[in-house]
Amino acid sequence: MSAPERIPPRSLTPPSPSELLALGELTVRGRVREASNAVLYCTVEYEGHSAPCVYKPVAGERPLWDFPDGTLAQREVAAYEISEATGWGLVPPTVLRDGPYGQGMCQLWIEVEAASASDGAEADGAHGSGETRGTELLALVEGDDPGPGWKAVGYAEVGEGRTALLVHADDVRLRRLAVLDAVINNGDRKGGHLLPAAGGRLYAIDHGVTFNADDKLRTLLWGWAGEPLPDDVLEVLGRLADRLADGGPLGARLAELITGAEIEALRARVATLLRTRKHPEPSGQWPAIPWPPV
Repeated sequence: MSAPERIPPRSLTPPSPSELLALGELTVRGRVREASNAVLYCTVEYEGHSAPCVYKPVAGERPLWDFPDGTLAQREVAAYEISEATGWGLVPPTVLRDGPYGQGMCQLWIEVEAASASDGAEADGAHGSGETRGTELLALVEGDDPGPGWKAVGYAEVGEGRTALLVHADDVRLRRLAVLDAVINNGDRKGGHLLPAAGGRLYAIDHGVTFNADDKLRTLLWGWAGEPLPDDVLEVLGRLADRLADGGPLGARLAELITGAEIEALRARVATLLRTRKHPEPSGQWPAIPWPPV
């Protein structure tokens, strides 16, 4: 009679998502082919606990002339660190680790609710300025009025010489994300990067082109441009400025991921938001909306 199969013991206390990502064994299950860089769908397992995740090896990154320092993976992790420092939890748990194809970024996989964040559904004007129902975050509408509960971004060509008004929800989660993008200088906030999850959570992904020392902000979330920042957001930015001060653990962690010049530019962007007390506006020096927008 053969010996019974030994089942690995399962820890009674589950690891945190970051511990699971950092310490677990990565197994590649497939590849996300739509991505411009190597993005591998994996599972990670540690002490009997497992979860799906995304692994982006540095070896699979395409060089960018305007981001000569560091790697996409490092900037993705830095974006997570800043998101956590705000307390908003907008970026899924993300770590830098070794994997089957070398060092890379490993991020918890987020299951999205049934409808897409950029499904182009018509705005119905039924939402207030709180959290938008389900996944209705972006829409194209006829005419010039975004409607109640929506913010206008700009006009988009929809074929055969027709244009429609691109709008996003006047949603507190999106507003926080717009501020986070301004802080990390996100050069590529597209609709497909928004992940509405169960329980009303909103996550954002793909933060490889961030933290440049030059102004690179390009986003679909311009609806609040020039408007005053809410008091609660200003409080968060004030605490973030304190945590970014020289000698603090957050600054030390960022120094492992981005350059000194990029850290100084990060501090300056936070200081500017606190001084102006307003959402930033497009510079007018280059296209403000990424292409393609989804």
